[in-house]
Formats: sequence, C-alpha cells, structure tokens
Amino acid sequence: MKILVINPGSTSTKVSVFNDEEPIFTESIHHSVDELSRFHSFLEQKDFRKRKVEELLKKHNVSLNDFSAVVGRGGILKPVEAGTYRVNEKLLNDLIHSKVEHASNLGGIIAYEMAHKVNIPAYIADPVSVDEFTEIARVSGLKEIKRLSLLHALNIRANAYRYAKENKKEFKDLNIIVAHLGGGISIAPIRKGKIIDVNNANEGGPFSPERAGSLPAINIVDMSYSGKYERKELVYLLTKKAGLVSYIGSNNVKELIEKAKSGDNYAKLIFDAMCYQIAKEIGAMATVLKGNVEAIILTGGISFNKELVEKLKERVEWIAPVIVYPGEEEMKALAMAALRVLKGKESEKKYV
Repeated sequence: MKILVINPGSTSTKVSVFNDEEPIFTESIHHSVDELSRFHSFLEQKDFRKRKVEELLKKHNVSLNDFSAVVGRGGILKPVEAGTYRVNEKLLNDLIHSKVEHASNLGGIIAYEMAHKVNIPAYIADPVSVDEFTEIARVSGLKEIKRLSLLHALNIRANAYRYAKENKKEFKDLNIIVAHLGGGISIAPIRKGKIIDVNNANEGGPFSPERAGSLPAINIVDMSYSGKYERKELVYLLTKKAGLVSYIGSNNVKELIEKAKSGDNYAKLIFDAMCYQIAKEIGAMATVLKGNVEAIILTGGISFNKELVEKLKERVEWIAPVIVYPGEEEMKALAMAALRVLKGKESEKKYV
C-alpha cells in the first residue's frame, strides 16, 4: 500500500511517500520569507503549499492514483482519543476555524483535498490535543482551572508502538513512561495503552530548551501586573524565550554540555538542573502507574546527548529499564498510523 504523508511546518512542508513500511522518499519543500510574505495567515497558504506538493510528486513521477491514502499532520483540534482519524466535514471545519493559528492545521486540509480528487481516504493521526486523562488527572488545585492534555502525542505513541513491536507485546498491554525531550518536553505515563496523564509541555513540568515549565504562581502574577508585559509578550517569553534560552541565550543542549565539560560551573548547574527536573517528572509519573513501570523510553532530539541520557539513568533507572529512541520520526509515525488502519490492525476513529 502506497501512502502520501504531508507535514506542514512554519516555513516548510515535509512530504514522504511510503510503500507499506518502506520510505520511497522524503523531502522538505522550503518556503522563503518572500513567498510567504504575501499571505496573511497559514490558511491562506493552503493552495500555494498544495501546489508545491503536487509539483514534487510530478518531479518524482508519482501519481495520486498510486496511493491508498493520504495522511496529514494533525492540527489544533478539540480534545480527542489517541488514534487515526478519517478527515470528515466536522474535522475539516475545526481545522479551518481553529482559534489557534498553526501550520499543522494545513496537514489535514491539504490531505483531504488531494485525497478527494482520487476518492481515497484522508487521515490525521495523534494530534497534540490527544486526551485520555483519567478524571483525577484533570484536577488542578483551583476549581476554575482544569488541567489540560497537550503533548507530543505522535512521537510518544510511535515510540510506544516501536517498543511493543520490538518486545513482542500488545500495545494495549503496555505500562510504560515515555519522555519526549525536544524544544518542548512531554513526559507521559501510558497505562494499558492509554496516555492517562502528562505535563502540558507549554505550561508545566521540567524547563526545556525554550519553555519555562512549572513556575512559582505568585511570581507569574507579579510579572503579569508589573506593566512590563502585554499578555502576548508574556506567553511568548514563557514558551519561546525561557528555559535554556533564558539561562544561556541559546536552545542548544550540546553547546550547554560542552560549556559544562570545559569547566563552566554555571553551565554545569543549568545542565544538572534540567536533568534533575526531567528525572523528577519521570518519578512523578511512576507514581501515577503505582510503580508498575516496565520501561522508561527517552525520545526526541535531546536524547541524542549521551551525557544527558547518563544523568537521567543515574536518577531513574531504579524505577525501570531505560530505553533510548533518539530523535523523532514524524513522517514514519504518520504513515504507520494510516497503515495500521488500512490493514485492519486498528479501527479508524470518527471525529465528532
């Protein structure tokens, strides 16, 4: 079965063609500032980006008629169960009218329009709004606020499936913790195949290369009323200019480690603190599973750093064996999600 995968980013559109589990090619179509400057929103870029995808397929002598399905990156949607969703009118409408402007919203829209031309299914899989929380996990500590499930669901579930396959287990039987370590950090306990809790990568948990993580609440109130920040500026500070960017002026973990190894005590403190906070969150999620943890999986770009992995193992390997799947394979994850549905190994979900 041949699958077309479309993953729009802020300044690029990544495209893959898979033949079953084997990638035929993957290419990133880069969009220049000049090209994008004539559009006022990501939604307005839809036809432009779709045409670029069609031109790429033509260059590789691939016809839409060759495909069994098209799958796009899931956008900002209402809370949904994990899984692979066929793009229907309700899902399409929510992507188009999403309150949050994000390039990934174009994934399902472009997939739908291209699939519709040749009467094949269009899918999205495991968007960031995947929500399988237990009710107890939603309680925040303030009645007016509920904890939300927002996470790197695609990469977390893809690596959970990989672990299950490598260890000849059923996904639905897994009791594991998966830590996605990237520009944002999501640490999720999976119980019987369900993601039952997670730190919201934008609002809680450990600080990351760019995000603040959990902060003292009263200090945030003071900053909000200081007169120094508009709301938009403060959100940008906490999600783009915090974490390592705040401490060392860079989001590069490798650079931080090199500074620490060269004798920079401040860099060593910040590196140790990041590892400390990641490990602490993994430990917290172990309590969610009541200690019944068969493995801890480290994934995402930061987990390429051996020094970080070793620091984390020192603190958490007593809980369960630590498995490292560095990087993130979003294109393959999307293709495999569609393939599981096409081959009847998993039922497609209906977005309602």
